Formats: sequence, C-alpha cells, structure tokens
Amino acid sequence: MHITFERIDYQRLNSRQQEAYNLQKVSAVLADFGFVTIPLSNDWNGADFIAQCRDGITFLKVQLKSRLTFDKKYCGKHLYIYFRDGIHDHDPWYMYDHDELLKDVDADGNIKESETWKAGKPYHFPILSTHLKEQLDQYRIPNVAALRV
Repeated sequence: MHITFERIDYQRLNSRQQEAYNLQKVSAVLADFGFVTIPLSNDWNGADFIAQCRDGITFLKVQLKSRLTFDKKYCGKHLYIYFRDGIHDHDPWYMYDHDELLKDVDADGNIKESETWKAGKPYHFPILSTHLKEQLDQYRIPNVAALRV
C-alpha cells in the first residue's frame, strides 16, 4: 500500500484533533531535552500529560494550552502550562510553572481582581505584549532546529 503524505491545515482540525496534534509536537520538542511524555486520558490534577525526565527523578504535570493561560483550578497543583505562541513550526514554545508565573504577571493584581478570575473562568492572553514576552523569556523552549545547525 502506497501512502501519500500531505500536510494538514491545523485550523481545519477540530479541538480534539488539535490537542492530539499539539501533544505530538510537544512530545517531539521535549524529547530533544531528555523528556518522554505520558498522555493522560482524563485531566489528572489539571494535567494533560506527564513529562518524565531522563534522570528518572523529575516528573512534571503539564497542561497543554493554545495560549498563555492562568486558572484558579490550577493553583496549588504544581502544574506546568505548555503553549506555543502561534501555529507555525517556527513559533516559540513555552513551558512555565503556573503559580510562579502567575505571581510575576499578576504583581499589580489585575488578574486576581478581574471579573473573569472572580467568576472562576480562565484568564488568558490571545496576544502577547512585549512585556509579557520578556516575562516569558526564561520559560521559552530553545528552537531545536536552530540548535542542530
């Protein structure tokens, strides 16, 4: 049987397909840094997958998102959020400790005092400002393709 490979249009995938696609992309990126991913069938303590480090000691609970997001339900769960700022292969990926970054980003209280937060809804940023990109810089996953050159 001959298979013809055609690139997919990410925007045409439904939400479950996009999540599965993103998990595969994330897994490939993290593999280059010594992690394997273990998908979870149900969000366990807010996690979509576990990232296990090659050291055999480090296990990270990770929630996969499409953008920078904070949520009350993730607070205190030692959860990492993984997202890509864009949809193209060259767009940067980030993985941050939810509670740690929330403290930095919400230093002035704009998030926790918002109606969105008070209503128990996720607080997210569809577009990253220059200031947010600076705050996220320490959580940016290095571009593996650039590392191989």
